[in-house]
Amino acid sequence: MSSRRSLAAASLVLVSALAIAGCASTTAEADQDSATEETNTLSFSWDRNIAGEDEDPEYEQTTVTVPRNPEKIVAFEMASLDTIGALGGEVAGAPLDSVPEYLQDNLADDAFNAGTLFEADLIEIEAQQPDLIIIGGRSSGLYEELSEIAPTIDLGIAGTYIDTLERNTAFFGELLGAQDEAEQALNDLHAGIEEAKTAAASAGDGLAMMVSGGELKAMSPAPAGAGSADVRGGLIYDVFGVEPTIEDIHATTHGEPISFEFLLENDPATLWVVDRDAATGSAEEGAAAAQVLDNDIVKQTSAFKDDNIVYLNPTAWYIVYGGVETTQMMIDDVLQIAE
Repeated sequence: MSSRRSLAAASLVLVSALAIAGCASTTAEADQDSATEETNTLSFSWDRNIAGEDEDPEYEQTTVTVPRNPEKIVAFEMASLDTIGALGGEVAGAPLDSVPEYLQDNLADDAFNAGTLFEADLIEIEAQQPDLIIIGGRSSGLYEELSEIAPTIDLGIAGTYIDTLERNTAFFGELLGAQDEAEQALNDLHAGIEEAKTAAASAGDGLAMMVSGGELKAMSPAPAGAGSADVRGGLIYDVFGVEPTIEDIHATTHGEPISFEFLLENDPATLWVVDRDAATGSAEEGAAAAQVLDNDIVKQTSAFKDDNIVYLNPTAWYIVYGGVETTQMMIDDVLQIAE
């Protein structure tokens, strides 16, 4: 073999080796990029109602990939604002007029107004270029519009209250790199709920009531597959184990209308009262419901005589229910019965 042919052969081997090395390098870089992307993102799935407003619900599983440790979060769902703050994060935008005072510290110093619980300020949100938008409950219908601006997920009630609390807290733990804090928060809440259950059981049967506009509404345990509003109405029964005084109350968004005579006739051992007017800002907190129940008929009930009328925090039980701090407030409310 001539030296020229040997040199050519050697060159061919070298080129082939470099080509193989180049392919291997490209593959490795692609794998590394894929792994990095997977590490820096998180997927969330839920069943989204795709039916029209006046149509029967039709659900489609929706999966959205969101960035971990997002710099700018917009939260229309108050329970998410609660849990994000409880785990050390903050929210850049929200319906500011609807954020309760006890959650104000969970907002960034320069937080912007994203609209209302029912209507988004799309122009302002797009201008702010958020990394993640969170909806749920009252704001679930905003998905289509908001998902065109940024990754949007629905963290409203799905299944039972406890299932949703666990799912959302664990999700935010992963999202914010606060898994240990999320686990500890859930452990504390589970322990608190069990303590509250014991206290509630010692008070006997009970009736959850909503007072609004001077009228009484009886609440019921949530039926299977209930939406957010019915889950809200059944919290005292379904989460805290209160035995319903009356089994056949009709589950509706704001309860079944009842009279003062109904209270006396059925005579629940305990009344658990939510003042809806206080929750919505149409009355001073706690005043309206207390005034409505301050009458001679109610004073004949066992609940009044035994000092077992418990006024629940209306913001926690009617507006925000579902977050870490709010659930602790609900636990504390129920524990009033043991004082």
